[in-house]
Amino acid sequence: MSPRTTTDVIDRFNLAFVRHDPDLLDDLVAEDCVMESVRPAPDGTRVTGRADCLDFWRTLAADRTTRFEPGEVVVLGERATIRWRYHFGTGPHGHVSGVNLMRIADGRIVEALGFTKTGELPLATDAA
Repeated sequence: MSPRTTTDVIDRFNLAFVRHDPDLLDDLVAEDCVMESVRPAPDGTRVTGRADCLDFWRTLAADRTTRFEPGEVVVLGERATIRWRYHFGTGPHGHVSGVNLMRIADGRIVEALGFTKTGELPLATDAA
């Protein structure tokens, strides 16, 4: 059996969140996986190792009070970029948009870096 491609891994990863099926994640995460979540700002939380990354993602995927909406996915070799929208409430402000930068090796996720648009933080201050 040939190893999963980057596209196969990313498609299954996204599907786990869309379907709220954390079991789809079980064999996608490498032992030496490193992940950076989107919160808390500005740098997120660094999670290392298969067990901790898998626990984080399984909890997120199982949460049926939210909805994950993948957007554009670009795969180049062992790297992938996933644009997404995460819905956590109703109305025009009940979501956040973001991107994950992923790296796959031997059919498993070895790196996942998450970033979001914040909108509430000023980009620059006006010095008086």
